[in-house]
Amino acid sequence: MIIEIRRYTLKPGKREEFIQFFETVNRKALRDAGMLVFGPMRDEENPNMVHWMRAFASQEMRETIKETFYDGPVWLKEVEPIVMPMIEHFEASVVSTTDGFENFTGQPEL
Repeated sequence: MIIEIRRYTLKPGKREEFIQFFETVNRKALRDAGMLVFGPMRDEENPNMVHWMRAFASQEMRETIKETFYDGPVWLKEVEPIVMPMIEHFEASVVSTTDGFENFTGQPEL
């Protein structure tokens, strides 16, 4: 499984607005595109930071799903114009699970 651990530094005062939009619009859009999405999560030490994760079955699936989503109308018309102005900086770590990793359904990876 491929997991992206994403960290967003938001413009001052935008965190709750970002979270509200993420929870009501963006998470569903990402899941509808085929991503497993976990979050958003508030950073306890930085009031302008949010963390979230998304997971894919494989690197190939990650590329296919991301390309379809980011070239599609939901991102371009409904999500990007709202969220991108709230974000000051973002970074992501892309990791792969180990043989002993249990996925989020509680079943061992095959």
